[in-house]
Amino acid sequence: MCKVAHPMSYTLGDLLGLLDLEELEQNIFRGRTRDIGSGSVFGGQVLAQALVAAGRTVESDRLAHSLHGYFILPGDEAAPIVYFVDRLRDGRSFATRRVTAIQHGRAIFNMAASFQHPEKGPEHQIPMPDVPAPEGLPRELDLIRSIADRIPEPLRAIYTQDRPIEFRPVDPVDPFRPDRRPPVKHVWLRAVGAVSDEILQHQGVLAYASDYGLLG
Repeated sequence: MCKVAHPMSYTLGDLLGLLDLEELEQNIFRGRTRDIGSGSVFGGQVLAQALVAAGRTVESDRLAHSLHGYFILPGDEAAPIVYFVDRLRDGRSFATRRVTAIQHGRAIFNMAASFQHPEKGPEHQIPMPDVPAPEGLPRELDLIRSIADRIPEPLRAIYTQDRPIEFRPVDPVDPFRPDRRPPVKHVWLRAVGAVSDEILQHQGVLAYASDYGLLG
């Protein structure tokens, strides 16, 4: 294992700063971007900022319960992103929003989201899988750093940098020796630090985290 410097440390505070959008005008917000070394904006950041922008236009007691996002173009990490929110509907229980993310005059992302006032109704969930507790599992970041000497130099700093979200995979995969497995992945995750009591901020952090390893 080689020793790796981590000049691109990325903290939870950095992420929460990205989710603190600037309101330019009613229904128009601007978000900062961050250089993670990939040449384009991390998709999870765009998704999270779009969700927060939409959430800023609904009553505070309405929570996001559904969203669909479409990535149209790669984002430019050197330029801010402007989010235009369309208030499609404000009903007694539900609010529907459409968000378009713009850079350099072009749409790079589109999202539809629905927010609901909490109320009683049918509930369902899948059973909790029988998996080991997170305390006995290694961090994904430590697993990656253990094979850092096998990662090409241009990508090494990206994959080995500190992250605002900690992941602990139950059954990690060696990317250099992948094997055929069912399309199921069990991963524990948590924010590396404290998040405020605001539900929208929690949902933004979760939206950001959802893009890690989505296709892995």
